[in-house]
Amino acid sequence: MALINYITQVQFDFGALALLQQECDRIGIKRPLVVTDMGIRNAGILDRVLGQLKDGNAVRVFDQTPPNPNENAVRAAVAMFREADCDGIIAVGGGSSIDLAKGVAVCGTHEGPLKSFALIEGGLSNITAKTAPVIAVPTTAGTGSEVGRGAILILDDGRKVGVLSPYLVPRLAICDPELTLGLPPLMTAATGMDAIAHCLETFMAPSFNPPADGIALDGLWRAWAHIERATREPGDREARLNMMSASMQGAMAFQKGLGCVHSLSHSLGGINPKLHHGTLNAIFLPAIVEFNAPAETVVKDQKLARIAHAMGLKDAAAIGPAIKDMSARLGLPAGLAELGVSSDMYPAIIKGALADHSHKTNPRVASEQDYERMLQQSM
Repeated sequence: MALINYITQVQFDFGALALLQQECDRIGIKRPLVVTDMGIRNAGILDRVLGQLKDGNAVRVFDQTPPNPNENAVRAAVAMFREADCDGIIAVGGGSSIDLAKGVAVCGTHEGPLKSFALIEGGLSNITAKTAPVIAVPTTAGTGSEVGRGAILILDDGRKVGVLSPYLVPRLAICDPELTLGLPPLMTAATGMDAIAHCLETFMAPSFNPPADGIALDGLWRAWAHIERATREPGDREARLNMMSASMQGAMAFQKGLGCVHSLSHSLGGINPKLHHGTLNAIFLPAIVEFNAPAETVVKDQKLARIAHAMGLKDAAAIGPAIKDMSARLGLPAGLAELGVSSDMYPAIIKGALADHSHKTNPRVASEQDYERMLQQSM
């Protein structure tokens, strides 16, 4: 049985940030906790956000989001949320801040540790309508977490897990491409390749959802056509708008599931939280596209040919080399070895990948040996 569900409300345009107070009033958020990071504060974006809120005395700010949000940060933000009796959350930043905000929305309104809400721990049923409302204001174009139903968080035991629930979908996403104009080139490239990975993996995922497939393919086309311009010309408004749309579209298609790119990047990112998720996805993509090529649903629906067409390539065989070439042109690492990954880390990476929720939605089931080959190809 196919489940097809689009429930996210999005305000999308240059200058959309001006609608923040209006949307807080509509949703009923009077005492928000703003979840962000020091980079957003230092860039002046936090001040722009706070300037849109009419009652500054009712606002609390948590600006200590780490690059890979963890359970300790969730606890600290929850303490602030409860102490100030907050009634909602405004997440400002990239996927890290938005995912942390979702963790706070759950843990701030439910009893129990973060682990009890992880999907692989059976936590889906523990998340209820009590979850605090979230308004997401993305400042990067990559994760699409502003329209997604999940958060990726690192537990105290080191596992990088998914916390998923329909109640975690932000009540509103304010997608203002103007907030991405100052994003540095390497961050633009890494987050942009994250969006490309999302569109590719959701399209290849085997579940039946033609609307999601269409959204993912269009997002891939937009991202592939504009990522280089956005990286090289940070002020290119058209490129920034299309990258933000591609990011949002990739996450809208998440309901199909992801695959081995993400099971590997989640696992390795848990082992070394300093590694950027989008960079890892870019490195893993060629090997996983090759692995998925023989899968029944991929072959039946001519998915690789359709991907190649969206990317402007002559055939499916050109997809992997084109991704590698694009990463090189954008200045991203060519392989895992450049990131300090060594073969002695394989067993731990593979163990985590096999346990990850994205492992189950790949179009072709991967074994330990398959994962080892993927890692070798990605070095």
